[in-house]
Amino acid sequence: MRRLTTVVLLGAASVLAAPSASAATREYWVAAVPVTFNIVPNGHDAIMGMEYTPAETVFGTTVYRRYTKQWRTPIANVPAGSGNSDLMPGPLIKARVGDKLRIHFKNLDTAFNRPHSMHFHGVEYKPSSDGAYLPGYSGKDADVKPGQTWTYKLTAGDDSAGAWPYHDHGPEMEASIDGGMFGMLSILGKHERAPDREYVVVFSPMGKFQAIDGRAFVGNTPVFHSRVGDLVQWDVMAMGSEHHTFHVHGHRWRDPNGVPIDTATVGPAESLRVRWREQDPGTWLYHCHVETHMAAGMVGTYQVKRT
Repeated sequence: MRRLTTVVLLGAASVLAAPSASAATREYWVAAVPVTFNIVPNGHDAIMGMEYTPAETVFGTTVYRRYTKQWRTPIANVPAGSGNSDLMPGPLIKARVGDKLRIHFKNLDTAFNRPHSMHFHGVEYKPSSDGAYLPGYSGKDADVKPGQTWTYKLTAGDDSAGAWPYHDHGPEMEASIDGGMFGMLSILGKHERAPDREYVVVFSPMGKFQAIDGRAFVGNTPVFHSRVGDLVQWDVMAMGSEHHTFHVHGHRWRDPNGVPIDTATVGPAESLRVRWREQDPGTWLYHCHVETHMAAGMVGTYQVKRT
């Protein structure tokens, strides 16, 4: 019988033991940059056999991009193999409970000339690091204009363990989020074991497509890899205005009430964390189980090798 594991919702702590860790201050350098983005780079839906032209799949937008110190050089947003590492989602921001985070943000959006911000769920901060725009009340943290910078000072509190979204919450947040200005906070418990493999899955609508990490259809969406015996972690969130259902073929886990499940629902700006010890070799689909969403591109592959 398959051993079932646990889904961790919105910051609930994992039961897995781990070595102790001391609190740290972690710094990230992030910029809003204009890009030309292709949702379906290979122009093909391998499941339905549909073909798409660049006129249908290419658009201009602004995204979060990770940089080295002082925004000198752009670097991959997420570690290789954990998601779409080039432009969407934004930088994977990692911490442990008790850590302090310093997110240095610069608005380089010279193409659309929009103000932007960064608003973080699941962590502690003072009003000057909220990043949510409120006309007549907000400070510079929520209205960072092109060429300007701001540092967001955050703390991973006792209830922060889990996967959390961050996104633009500036004056034009809807257009920014629709275009891909979002990312993931991945926070471990103070003494929680780090996974062997971690995957970032962001469900979001993009025009007529339904995307995972900014891509649509198998062959464009991320291909995740693991081996039998690995402790794997899936951090999943939804952006936009729709609900999505996360499903991985060949795998089950337990919900917080101990019920075995193979599908979990996430709503707008909601997130969840799923962990299991891998034991099922093969090539599996992962996808949104809303049929119309899967048909519009919200599907990818997960490859598990034997040891």
